[in-house]
Amino acid sequence: MIKKLHKKLINGETTSVKLTERYLDTIKNKDKELNAYLTLTRELALRQARQVDEKLKKGEKVGMLAGIPGAIKDNICIKDIRVTSASKILDNYMAPYDATVISKLKESNAVMLGKTNLDEFAMGSSTENSGYFPTKNPHDLKRVPGGSSGGSATAVASDESVWALGSDTGGSIRQPASFCGVVGLKPTYGRVSRYGLLALASSLDQIGPLTKTVEDAAIILSIIAGRDKMDATSTPDYGKKYEDYLTGEVKGLKIGVITKYLENLSEEVKSALEKIIDKYKKLGAQIQEIELPYIHYSLATYYIIQPCEASSNLARYDGIKYGMRINDEENSKLKDDNLPRNLLETYLDTRQYNLGKETKRRIMLGTYALSSGYYDAYYLRAQKVRTLIKKDFEEAFKKVDLILTPTTPTPAFKIGEKTQDPLQMYLNDIFTITANIAGVPAISVPGGEIKIKNNSSVDKLPIGFQLMGKWFDEENLLRAADAWEKAR
Repeated sequence: MIKKLHKKLINGETTSVKLTERYLDTIKNKDKELNAYLTLTRELALRQARQVDEKLKKGEKVGMLAGIPGAIKDNICIKDIRVTSASKILDNYMAPYDATVISKLKESNAVMLGKTNLDEFAMGSSTENSGYFPTKNPHDLKRVPGGSSGGSATAVASDESVWALGSDTGGSIRQPASFCGVVGLKPTYGRVSRYGLLALASSLDQIGPLTKTVEDAAIILSIIAGRDKMDATSTPDYGKKYEDYLTGEVKGLKIGVITKYLENLSEEVKSALEKIIDKYKKLGAQIQEIELPYIHYSLATYYIIQPCEASSNLARYDGIKYGMRINDEENSKLKDDNLPRNLLETYLDTRQYNLGKETKRRIMLGTYALSSGYYDAYYLRAQKVRTLIKKDFEEAFKKVDLILTPTTPTPAFKIGEKTQDPLQMYLNDIFTITANIAGVPAISVPGGEIKIKNNSSVDKLPIGFQLMGKWFDEENLLRAADAWEKAR
C-alpha cells in the first residue's frame, strides 16, 4: 500500500495534503465510534504534508514513506505534543524531545496524524485499561482490538491511517494485529532504538510497525532500525532495505512447529493453523516438529520480570517531577478534600487517584517480588528460567530457520468479558511473550477468519499466525511472511 501511494504522489495523481486530509476526514467520521486516537496532530500532519508537496513540486527526490500518513502509539514522544501513555497521571505532560524513531520518521518526511490509544503504560491485552476510554475492534464494535497497541491496530484496520507504530513488551503489537486482521512486527530486541519510548519493562520493550501488508512493515523497519547513541542496547543496521528481501520464495526454508501448541487449540484455530502449515509445505518450505522444553514456564517468568521492571520504571511518576499532582486545583475533584499534604501523602494520593487498577496491580506485584526476602525466590529465579528459555531457542534454531505458532489462542473477545479475571486476560499473551523473553524477532500475519456463533447469527473474525526468527534475522522472517501473503 505504501508503494502504491508513493507512486501516486510521484506521478502527481494526488498530493500529500489531499491524502492527509482524506485520512483526517476518515478519523472525524469514524473515530467517535472506534476511539483509536487520544490526540490528533492535525496542524503537524498538514505542515509535514505541505513540506513534501513543496519538495515534489521542485522535482526533489523523496523517500518511500514521504507524505504517507501514519499514527503513533501514545507512549512514544513527539516533541511539543502531549504524551500520556493513556494514563491520567500524565494527562498534562508535553514531550520535551523526539523519540529516535520519530526523528527518523521526520527525516523520511512521514506524516503523523496523531497519537493512538493503549492500555495504561502498555499494561494490558485489550486496550480496556486505558485511563480514558476503551478502543473498539473495527470488525465488531462489541469486541476488543487487543492490546496494548489496540489504538494503532484499529487505526490501520479501519483506514484511519496507512501505517502505525506500536510497542511490544509481551505481544502488544502482534496480539492486536491478530485481533484486527493486520500485520504486526516486533523486531529483535535492540534492532530499533527505545529512546523516547515511555518505559514499561526495559529488557522486554521494543518498538515496531503495524501495517496492512508485510511489505509495508518492511519499509517502516528500514526507516526506524539502527544504532542509536542514546540507547546502549541498540545495534547497527548497516542501512538494510528489508523490502528488498521479499522475494516470495521459501523453498528449502526450515519452519519449526511446536506440536504441544496445536493440541490445546480450539478446533477452528487448529484447522486454520493446519491450512497455513500445508500452504508452506506446498510453497516448498520444510516443516519440522520441534520442542522447547522450558516454554511452558514462559507466562510465569514474564509475569514476574515484567511487573518487577514496571515497578522500578513507574516509580518516577510521583506528581513532583512532572505529570498530575493530587494538590493541583484541576485534580482536586479526585479526592473529597483539597487539603495541603506532606511529601509522602502527595506521592501516595497522586498515585492512588491517577493510576489505574491494572497498573497498580502490577506495580504491587513487582514491588513484592523485588522486596527483601523475595528477590531471590522470584525475580532472580525468573531470570534464570529466562536464560533456559533462551537456550531452548538457541537449540531450536540449530535445526530450523523459523518457528510457526498461533498469535493468539482465540479471536477477539467481547469488551468486558475478561476484565474481572486478570489471569484469563494474561493467557492471551501465552504465544507471544516467548519472543520478548528470548529477544527474537516475531511477526503476526493475518491467517484467515474464524466463525463465531453469536446468538442466532454467525460472526467472522480475523485471526493471525506468528512466525519467530533467529536473532537479527528479520530478512528471513519477513520473506516467509510475505510469501504466505502473496500465495494467499
